[in-house]
Amino acid sequence: MHVVGSIIARIGSKRLTYKNLLPFEGKPLIGLGIEKLRQAARVDEIVVSTESELIARVALDFGATVLVRPDELASDKAPSVPVFQHLVQHHPCDVHVNFNINFPLCDPVVIDRAVELAVQNGESLSRPYAVWAQTRTCLESYGDPYKISAHDHEFEDSRAGRIDIHTLEDLVETYRLKQGALPEGLPGGFRPESTQDEPSKSR
Repeated sequence: MHVVGSIIARIGSKRLTYKNLLPFEGKPLIGLGIEKLRQAARVDEIVVSTESELIARVALDFGATVLVRPDELASDKAPSVPVFQHLVQHHPCDVHVNFNINFPLCDPVVIDRAVELAVQNGESLSRPYAVWAQTRTCLESYGDPYKISAHDHEFEDSRAGRIDIHTLEDLVETYRLKQGALPEGLPGGFRPESTQDEPSKSR
């Protein structure tokens, strides 16, 4: 069984500029996501779908394969399923598993669990929504891409992470969860981080 692990990452973000390239644990989120897919035992190939040369070059630095995403699939209103279908057309597999790098605290075992459940059910989705997997048959026969059938096959897993990063404050809070309190001696009274509040649909 051949499993393709994917990350779909655009350069644009309405709420957090260049989000996919921002650092966590000293690495860009895109690079950290590639490393987590590589740590998953069930993933055989890692592909990053993007319209951005900058994201593509960073992904190459971390050893991923890059697939150029066409303009019609790169808008902030494009649903994820057609992006997955485009990816699987170019990288055939038995199972596709997408890792949402907005969850940098996700344990790679959640990726493996999603693959195993997709083999059983055709599709699976972790809750929190860090990992989404489908068999190739499921993707090829998907109906309305805005009606996510994976909601019928969700599985709870606290190891997926607690925060879905969409704002600077989300990123700072994720650091707080990972690092705990700041070291003594650092100046106190940091102002709350803030970014724009416009919604962003695609990653």
